[in-house]
Amino acid sequence: MKVALFIPCYIDLIYPKAGIASLELLEKLGVEVVFPLHQTCCGQPMANEGDEQHSIKTETQFCENFKDLDVDYIVGPAGSCVKHVKLHMTAIDQTEEVKQIRAKTIELVEFIHDVLQIQDFSQVEFPHRIAIHNSCSAVRGLHLASRFEWREPYFNKPENLLKNVRGIDIEVIDRPQECCGFGGTFCVTDEAVSAKMGQDKVADYTKHSIEYVVSPDMSCLMHQQGIAAREKSDLKFLHIAQVLNNGPF
Repeated sequence: MKVALFIPCYIDLIYPKAGIASLELLEKLGVEVVFPLHQTCCGQPMANEGDEQHSIKTETQFCENFKDLDVDYIVGPAGSCVKHVKLHMTAIDQTEEVKQIRAKTIELVEFIHDVLQIQDFSQVEFPHRIAIHNSCSAVRGLHLASRFEWREPYFNKPENLLKNVRGIDIEVIDRPQECCGFGGTFCVTDEAVSAKMGQDKVADYTKHSIEYVVSPDMSCLMHQQGIAAREKSDLKFLHIAQVLNNGPF
């Protein structure tokens, strides 16, 4: 199977190790990966603010990078960015080419869990107490886990990948699906509310003696990491690909 790797701009600029881990993990799982070198932003921040003019430019650039590639999927290690491409990339004309790009785009956990159907990561060792943070976009947009407020039967795709890792201790905090407060541009426009929500999440982790917070979304981890650093917390934060990439396979 051949895929194109979509690395969101903030991962490229701030958390390159998460992007490298995504590439290495896919290759270890037997996937052929190509990486368009000129990719930038998918347009989500502008779209969130209703800035259609700049959304058009970034969405057009995204499609220019991923068109004409002979790949089965476009895989991205970021639920919110993938959600934008799949569900909200509507500022540009919906040509057949654009529709095909949007249809091929898939989040990393969903790709491994549903397409590759790999859940055995017993060759990976991570002897730490963790909490899984699934972003609002991942849960309510991409449906990577059951939505508690809808009283759906329980499932959690990131947990399914992590639970077979040797030595890992997955702890469920009191309010696992509560928003961390990042919310894209919400954390800028509503700074006080955003900060309090992040503080509540960090307090929940601390209450449960969590060592690492693991997530498919580095944007949420970026926000929580900032809160934890200001509170002098020892909490550590990792993208799920960084944990799963530890194995030799």
